[in-house]
Amino acid sequence: MKRFVFKWFAVVLLTMVAVSVSWSQCPMCRMSAESNLQNGGTSGAGLNAGILYMLVAPYLIVGGIAFWWWRNRKSSSNETALHDLPDNSSTWN
Repeated sequence: MKRFVFKWFAVVLLTMVAVSVSWSQCPMCRMSAESNLQNGGTSGAGLNAGILYMLVAPYLIVGGIAFWWWRNRKSSSNETALHDLPDNSSTWN
């Protein structure tokens, strides 16, 4: 039980540290993009497109896995239905 509590505490602590580090990066990226656009640069213009690509990618991966599972589940249920039919060969002996 002590090991479980220790592991849980360690995961919570590491998660809290990772969240604080990730939140600190957002203003830095925003400030960099804003200053780039104010100085006539164009690298900040693609920031929104990059965010959308990163947003869509996990949904496509999960959707692809769900579709693959659904398609294979449907075909495997048909196979098990065929195997569940009674064997009539014993009546013909």
